[in-house]
Amino acid sequence: MFEFAYPWVLAGLLLLPFFYMLERFWRKRPSVVVSQAIPFASAYRKRWNPTFPEWCRLLAVAVLIVALARPRAGDEKVVIRSQGIDIVLALDMSGSMRAYDVPKNLTDPRKLLEKINKKEINNRLDAAKAEIRRFIEKRPNDRIGLLGFADLAYSFAPPTLDHSWLLLQLDRLQPGMIGDATGIASPIGSAVSRLKNSAVPRRVLVLFTDGTNTAVNRLTPEQAARLAKEFNIIIHTVGIGSNNAYVLDNTFGSRFIPAGDNFDEKLLKTIADTTSGSYFHADDAPALRKVMEEIDRMEKTTVEQPRYMEYREFSPNLAVAVALLLLLGFVADHTWKMRLP
Repeated sequence: MFEFAYPWVLAGLLLLPFFYMLERFWRKRPSVVVSQAIPFASAYRKRWNPTFPEWCRLLAVAVLIVALARPRAGDEKVVIRSQGIDIVLALDMSGSMRAYDVPKNLTDPRKLLEKINKKEINNRLDAAKAEIRRFIEKRPNDRIGLLGFADLAYSFAPPTLDHSWLLLQLDRLQPGMIGDATGIASPIGSAVSRLKNSAVPRRVLVLFTDGTNTAVNRLTPEQAARLAKEFNIIIHTVGIGSNNAYVLDNTFGSRFIPAGDNFDEKLLKTIADTTSGSYFHADDAPALRKVMEEIDRMEKTTVEQPRYMEYREFSPNLAVAVALLLLLGFVADHTWKMRLP
């Protein structure tokens, strides 16, 4: 962005004719005494045209006025200072996450199969992955980790700012790849281990599940939640599933087996309440999107963006030009433009 720091100084350019007349008036000119000046009148009138040295001096004054107005080109700089949130996303990968939560107005199995084949309806895990991807992409300043759990929890990515790599790990998750049971205490314990030594002021676990706690661990989910509270880790829980859900069975042709919603809502609420978090229920993909948007609003970080202008000043270069013009005028006056009476 080009600008003048003192644009009002440019009004001095209007005074250039005055500077010219002033120089003409005060400067001593070579002269001779004659009895009559009439023969020289026409020549005298022509002399009011500026000479080369006068042009140099007038141009030097004009450039000086422009230099005093401080022309400059500025580049706006933005410095982002932020201390983001450390977030761990724990996603249920048990076999029940293969289920499809079907809109209640869709009752024809053939149409349902068609929408599944066109990816218009995804299973619970794929629907959750799609919304988690959007969530990650909107939070570039936060370190985000990824856990998958079934019988036990597995760390697919520690809290990281390398979100491109994180999304690649997210794409790997498939229902049943690490077991078919659901152990809720294990991902909480793993998240506490990842987050307890974090230096950021806010540490969050978001736990997604569609099942009840069926795995046997050394800690119960309630005990794991109390452990998270001791380290000031907030847990948001998301119960996934509706009572209009089906698993696609291709063993003897394509057929749908009712699945239903089996998550333990009371347990998920208890875990969230223990850690001052929130419980959400997502019965289909649109509801899951609203849940993730709400969590995103709740866990916003304050990012400072101080702005400043970095200027490149042209006045020093113009000052050099003024000096050169004055020098050129002086040399011209005393060499090839010198006049004798």
